[in-house]
Amino acid sequence: MPTPEFVLELRKKIGHDLLWLNGVTGCVLDGQGRLLLGRRSDTGEWAMVYGINEPGEQPADTVVREIKEETGVDAIVTDLVAVTSSNRVITYANGDNTMYMDHSFLCALKPGGNATPFVGDEESLNVGWFDLDDLPQPLAASTTERLALFRRYIENKRRGDAHAFFVFDGEQH
Repeated sequence: MPTPEFVLELRKKIGHDLLWLNGVTGCVLDGQGRLLLGRRSDTGEWAMVYGINEPGEQPADTVVREIKEETGVDAIVTDLVAVTSSNRVITYANGDNTMYMDHSFLCALKPGGNATPFVGDEESLNVGWFDLDDLPQPLAASTTERLALFRRYIENKRRGDAHAFFVFDGEQH
């Protein structure tokens, strides 16, 4: 995975110590309700598009940029679904320790934009659209967890009761 330059600069100063980062997740659905997924090159697992905010970049802009870079698909943000913080430290193969605050966005195809996914960078082995009831395996645990939030949000929205989810003391609100 390419590490953003600002993270590399911070790592020169803090080494492998815990670094708190803002991240985004994009749940992109096409007009047929299919989910855009990429097969990650680092784990071989299928996942929604994830990314890290650059300093000063708005989270919604980050997710649109990451979707375009990783899959070639032009998307727009329609809803902020959840703001969550992981309570576990992720230790990467190089020893770096990180925790994330994630902004999970529901996205749609940009009118007139590209809807045909392709592998856009070295982060993915394959990309494609998948029926929500027939997702490829193995599916990343983080995608499984976040997809549950997206499904709940979409169902609530259909009933006219949509609101973003926030987690307080381990409980979703």
